[in-house]
This record gives sequence, C-alpha cells and structure tokens, in this order.
Amino acid sequence: MCSLLLAAAAVAAPRTPLLSLRLLRSGLAAMSTAGPLKSVDYEVFGRVQGVCFRMYTEGEAKKIGVVGWVKNTSKGTVTGQVQGPEEKVNSMKSWLSKVGSPSSRIDRTDFSNEKTISKLEYSNFSIRY
Repeated sequence: MCSLLLAAAAVAAPRTPLLSLRLLRSGLAAMSTAGPLKSVDYEVFGRVQGVCFRMYTEGEAKKIGVVGWVKNTSKGTVTGQVQGPEEKVNSMKSWLSKVGSPSSRIDRTDFSNEKTISKLEYSNFSIRY
C-alpha cells in the first residue's frame, strides 16, 4: 500500500531535481541559523507498523524541516532520531505523539537523549530498514 502511494507521488511530483537540491541546501543553511539545534531519539508505541507510519513520518519531517531517520523495530514499535532547530524538533515531537499516519493509533511516544548539538549529523530525513 505504501509503495503504491509513493509511486503515485513520484508520478505526480514535478521533475526538477536542481530546484529541489537548491531548496534543500537553503533549508539546511537556514536551519543552522535558526537558534539552538536539538537532537532527540524517539520510540512510538501502538498500531504503528503496516499503516505507512514511516512514510508519513518522513513526509512530515521534510515538511517541518528537520533531519534524522525512522525505522520499524522487531517489537512492533517505530524508532528514530530527529535533529533541527528546537522549535521544529518540538513540532515533530508533537506530531509523533499525537498525529502519526491516518491509520495509526499512537498509545505513547517515549523521547530520550534530548540534547543541544553544535551541528546536524544528517543531511536529510530517511527511512531505515
């Protein structure tokens, strides 16, 4: 199901890689000047596998403008890390706690290792396998 949504989005998306690269660079450059950078690990519990949770998380992270990663765990949760300006990381934390993908059910989200960082460790947000 998720792969069908991705294929449809790829067909509908304009093919302007240079513009996308410029937007990514400008977004990352702006990120480093938007106040203190934060990093936080997360784990989401509930009905979060088989409901496109990772795909929606990646989309929301890119929309908000944070970097990091997301992946499924063997125990049925979703885990990952988010980095970016504090206010953007807080927006992503709220989304991970309250929204998720349309078919998901979030029972709880645990955040750990929250810290201020001097620079971003990732250049984008990705799904890990």
